[in-house]
Amino acid sequence: MKFLDARRLTGPSLLFDVPGTILDVACSAEKAAQLAPAWEKHVRRMLGEIGWQGCEFATLELTGGISLGFTAPIDALYAASEINEWAWAACNAELNGGEAPDFDEAIAATRAAIAEEANPELMQLCTLAAENGVTLLWDDDDVSLGYGRHSQTWPVRELPDPNSLDWSKFRDVPSGLVTGTNGKTTTVRIAAHIMRTAGHNVGLSSTDYIAVNDRIVDRDDWSGPGGARNVLREQDVDIAILETARGGLLRRGLGVDKADAALITNIAKDHLGDFGSRNLDELLDCKWIVTRAVTNSGKLILNADDSRLEAKSKEFGGELVWFSLDAANETVLAHTAQGGSAVALDGEDLLFLHGSSKELICRDRDIPITLGGAARHNVANELGAAAFCASLGISISDIRAGLTSMSQDDNPGRCNVYEINGFTVLVDFAHNPEALQALLDMANRIATKRKALCFGQAGDRPDDLIRELARSAWESGLDQVFVSELAKYHRGREPGAVYGVIRDELIACGAEEDQVEHHMEEIESLDSAMQWAEPGDLIVMLALERSQELYDKLKTSI
Repeated sequence: MKFLDARRLTGPSLLFDVPGTILDVACSAEKAAQLAPAWEKHVRRMLGEIGWQGCEFATLELTGGISLGFTAPIDALYAASEINEWAWAACNAELNGGEAPDFDEAIAATRAAIAEEANPELMQLCTLAAENGVTLLWDDDDVSLGYGRHSQTWPVRELPDPNSLDWSKFRDVPSGLVTGTNGKTTTVRIAAHIMRTAGHNVGLSSTDYIAVNDRIVDRDDWSGPGGARNVLREQDVDIAILETARGGLLRRGLGVDKADAALITNIAKDHLGDFGSRNLDELLDCKWIVTRAVTNSGKLILNADDSRLEAKSKEFGGELVWFSLDAANETVLAHTAQGGSAVALDGEDLLFLHGSSKELICRDRDIPITLGGAARHNVANELGAAAFCASLGISISDIRAGLTSMSQDDNPGRCNVYEINGFTVLVDFAHNPEALQALLDMANRIATKRKALCFGQAGDRPDDLIRELARSAWESGLDQVFVSELAKYHRGREPGAVYGVIRDELIACGAEEDQVEHHMEEIESLDSAMQWAEPGDLIVMLALERSQELYDKLKTSI
């Protein structure tokens, strides 16, 4: 057995709908069966000493180990995590012969930690917010009531007298969650563009930034619960889109307890290998956490072309909305026959379907970022975004206006096309086999003489996944490959190690030695590819680093 982590869960998670603490342990299934009861015994002993009652317990066996957790007050989650660490030490002593921790010392330390962390004013505010039907968001620094333009925020240790508050002024603005493997960022950008076209002040938390319309609040990866809370505290927001990534869901849980819509784009191979998401079923379970926010009210939007989502949907008890690249999809047909809603592609037509009624949104060729309908993966993203926006109350006419007015400049780094000296450069962030395959499928619809690929991969991807990426790329019919080293993405590997895996797989697939080049930076790969290219050629550039220098070069070369 190996201790991996003990941490707080600040929102709905794989284990609970409420906050708590989780202990991750790497071990065999046999050891997990021994560990779970021993862990619960030790935790209950400690909870009895400190007087905590009514805590829920949960365990979850995962590939390569087990997660064990219990619920705890929000003003004692650090202390609760320390209890989990102590319980691990006690279990390690009991089951593995390790050094046993001193129980009396542990009790004293736990009581001291609880006293230091305690915030009775916060707990009182939580109680009164629930009684008044007001949404409360909290974290280490701030506490807020309401969402967006109906919200107010205070430092966590400088809370107001609850009896002095006018509770009627705190309300929510419409909000939606977007998760999945591929297409999340493009989908939230499309949805934000549609909502802004409809006249809304849109708050957005994403892998790129927190923003309100064009105002960037902060540039960073804000796709976790902190990003959701921060954007919902911006007082000029009247509708919010919250991109929700795997990492935040696993580490802290969901940033909000409720939303008006939640969209899952698809489930595909990416980030597999991390504890809690080592296979597609575990990844699906992680992404599925967003459904907790819309089970009792709100709508869940799912991709009917994804068989895993279709099967998992049977577990959802709330209102479903589907989207599909095929209006004849059996799931869509069955759902609409029962009076449900969907957005689907019928030939070239994007249709909003509700029961037996059909309404034309627009044609795929009229949406600029679909490149005349050739970018099928972006057509799917448009369908999902349309269903998402409709679920948040945006009219079909406003959805139409937004889809048909969005340009590639509104979606930087995703399916951007540049015509340079007679050849074409296609830039995208595709970083896993499914995303790359979708991009190459689109590239194959573009008439070209020769085709080159510039790409690299992060070192934390398994060798099998890197080989699959290289194999899929070569099988699409490449003439030249430019591999970028991506030094800041080595992530534990030696320099050149990822390139070696890619090169060996390309050679095994039939590439000649001189058809594979190695460069240190993406911009160097692009430079070499542009020198190689002739009129009529296509360069596909996977820009993982998304450097401004690369985009500036392309824009100035046009």
